[in-house]
Amino acid sequence: MDKKFDFKVIHTCKQTGARVGEFTTPHGKITTPVFMPVGTQATVKSLSPRELDDARASIILANTYHLYMRPGDETVKKAGGLHKFMAWDKPILTDSGGFQVFSLAELNKINNDGVTFRSHLDGSAHLFTPEKAIGIQKNLGADIIMAFDQCTEYGTSYEDSKAAMERTLEWLKRCVSCKTTDEQMLFPIVQGNMFEDLRMRSLQETIKYAQCGFAIGGLSVGEPKSVMYDILDKMKPHYPPEMPRYLMGVGSPDCLVEGFLRGIDMMDCVLPTRIARNGTAFTSKGRIVVRNAAYKEDFTPLDEQCDCYCCTHFTKAYLRHLINADEILGGRMLSLHNISYLIKLTERIRAAITEDKFGDFCEEFRKSEEHKN
Repeated sequence: MDKKFDFKVIHTCKQTGARVGEFTTPHGKITTPVFMPVGTQATVKSLSPRELDDARASIILANTYHLYMRPGDETVKKAGGLHKFMAWDKPILTDSGGFQVFSLAELNKINNDGVTFRSHLDGSAHLFTPEKAIGIQKNLGADIIMAFDQCTEYGTSYEDSKAAMERTLEWLKRCVSCKTTDEQMLFPIVQGNMFEDLRMRSLQETIKYAQCGFAIGGLSVGEPKSVMYDILDKMKPHYPPEMPRYLMGVGSPDCLVEGFLRGIDMMDCVLPTRIARNGTAFTSKGRIVVRNAAYKEDFTPLDEQCDCYCCTHFTKAYLRHLINADEILGGRMLSLHNISYLIKLTERIRAAITEDKFGDFCEEFRKSEEHKN
């Protein structure tokens, strides 16, 4: 294991087996379980690094595909890497761009060499290979980087899912061979769609290449949550205990609780800022859509149990006004609240695990209004 990266389990819940851990990286330590805000284009939409720090975010994500498209990974490298470019001195994780290549771009060809596609911005032609994805992430300079993988959507046939999983494994070998810097940790990615045998094979083969952590991709791609939970339940007994486990692109409040219950250590999602821009907030009493007429003269805080800047300064009526008037502050404040809410929920989960009461916490959460988020 690279000396600049380390993971140790601090406590395992006697009720559930969920764990609290400490993940050491070159830019600081991360206490797990952790929710990671997504900063797709080197910014968590509308929020400053200081605001994220005040919300107690300990790691954020950025996106390889989008930053390759603009401003360009070479530009970020000249700026001194993502940390200096965006003025964030804590850990950063970058995904490989694979998901965006397959979901956003106009695909021209997929083969064992890589993916030829056209940009969603200007239609220009590009080729992503495993080597290209790793090279871009080296230039970006994130602490944790992802292997290039092929993600398949829910409903993909067994044959196509198997081919994508096998291609992901072959690409992983090439990613490992070109990863050279000791300032970055490569996470391989488990694929296999919703097929148990493919997932098990992918997990078994993938963890051979994991040094200090691995990711689980291809979930929350349209399947019912019960299907995702079933896949996680089946994989859980086979995880190596000494490594952090990252479930990619999953982060609603109920999924955080259920994911961490199933042995996951790291999760991320664009959901909190996306719904905030539309006037929606997570709260301790369930989801609130502040643009609704019911809040026109509601002069109470968004969430009385929350101490974020939004909740301690503004009322639902004012936030409703901002959203309906299309004022930037409305989306900013709801984004700040939603990020703060998920980080605080994760802190409550860590406390319950440490107290060996996470099973009780899960039962109470499922019965609560909060579960309706």
